[in-house]
Amino acid sequence: MGEQLEGKTALITGAGGALGAAIASRFADESIANLVLVDMTRHAAEHTRAALPSSVKAECIAVDVTDGPAVEDAVRQTVETFGALDVYVNTAGVVSPNARIHNLEFDDWNRTLAVNLNGTFNGIRGVARVLRKKAPVSIVNIASVSGLTAWPYASAYCVSKAGVLHLTRVAALEYAKEGLRINSVSPGTFPTAIHADLPEQVLADLDAKHPMGLGTPGDIVGAVTFLAGDDSRWMTGQTIVVDGGYSLP
Repeated sequence: MGEQLEGKTALITGAGGALGAAIASRFADESIANLVLVDMTRHAAEHTRAALPSSVKAECIAVDVTDGPAVEDAVRQTVETFGALDVYVNTAGVVSPNARIHNLEFDDWNRTLAVNLNGTFNGIRGVARVLRKKAPVSIVNIASVSGLTAWPYASAYCVSKAGVLHLTRVAALEYAKEGLRINSVSPGTFPTAIHADLPEQVLADLDAKHPMGLGTPGDIVGAVTFLAGDDSRWMTGQTIVVDGGYSLP
C-alpha cells in the first residue's frame, strides 16, 4: 500500500463505471481517507464501494453530472461531511453512436457533449464556487486521445474530449492563484461495458492502432493518482497521454 493520498478526501464522478471503480480502488491503495462516489444511480456507486477496504470511509451519491446545481451540492455535501475536498476526478462520460456526421442524430450529439464536456465544466465550476481561495484542490479530468486526433464516425466524442482538454487549460489559468490545480489524463482505448456493442472488427482495428495493444482501466489509474497527489503540485493545465503508443506518428 502506498501513501500518495494519505489522509485526503476525493470525489469521483462516474464511480460506478470500470474506470471510476479502478480509480477508487487505487486511491484506497494509496491510503485515501475518504471517498465520495458519484454516479447516475446510487446502486452503481454502491457496487464500487462494496469492493473497497473497510479502512476507507466512502459515501455514495446519485448525481447527474449534466445538472450543475446538483454537482455543486455534491461538492458542498462532501465538505460538510468530511471537512475537506482535496481531489475531484471528472470520470463520468459516454461514447457517441458510430455514425458519419450527416447520419448523426442531434440528440446524440447533444447528449455526448452534455455529459463529457458540460459535466466536466459543472465539476470545475462547482469546486471553484465552493473552494477557490479556501483550500487547495487537485481536479483531474478524464479526456481522451480522441481529443488530440481525429476519429471518423466519432465526431461528437472527439469534439467533447477536445473541449475537455482546452477547458482544462483555460480553467488552470483562471484558478492557478486561487488554490486549484486542473490537469487531465488522455487515455487510449480500453474496452469496458460501453464498448460492448462495437463490432469485433472495430475492436480489432482499434487494437491494431495501439502498438502496445488495447489497455485496461488499471493502466490509467497511475497517471490519475499522480495528478491527484502532491508529487504533481507544480503542474497545472497539462494532460498526460496514456495510450499504448496510439498517438505516436
